[in-house]
Amino acid sequence: MSAGTLTELMRAAGIVQEGDPALLEVARDLVLPDEADEALGVVEALEAAAERVAAVHVFAKGLGVAAPQIGIRRAVAIVRLPEGGSITLFNPVVVEQSTQTDEQYEGCLSFFDVRGLVPRPLALHVEHQTVEGPRHVSVFERGLARLVAHEIDHLTGTLYRERMRPGTEPISVTEYRGSGAAWKYTG
Repeated sequence: MSAGTLTELMRAAGIVQEGDPALLEVARDLVLPDEADEALGVVEALEAAAERVAAVHVFAKGLGVAAPQIGIRRAVAIVRLPEGGSITLFNPVVVEQSTQTDEQYEGCLSFFDVRGLVPRPLALHVEHQTVEGPRHVSVFERGLARLVAHEIDHLTGTLYRERMRPGTEPISVTEYRGSGAAWKYTG
């Protein structure tokens, strides 16, 4: 499949594409539980987008979608786990991260024709809310930490290209050899 086709597939699936200013804006937090109905509506829209995207591409490493990627400027993201199940994040904030990092290739639904080598912490502590309002901290590690960090970046208007080391450029999806394989970690 050509790179242009991949981008068009994501656009057709309802994913906002690079160049849209919505991807560079900070998403607004939800006031929970007051805006619980809106929050659940956003989650429903994110799940529907994830279904459309998963219907056209296999995501062996997991799949995340943030509300700005579907044109909703609210601080909500979902992450579908490679082994099944999903995580919903309302108003997430990284409160701690490991000093240990690694670099792995990432893709983004909003510019799906390339992959970039992105350094990320191996563990994240993320404070987020439930739809009922209480806040709590979850710890994410390795590949899941990478997925969660990528989606939280979307909520702050940051694209993974900004996280790449200076002088490093994304490679075309045709050059990338990791499609369909999980990220590899040592130790």
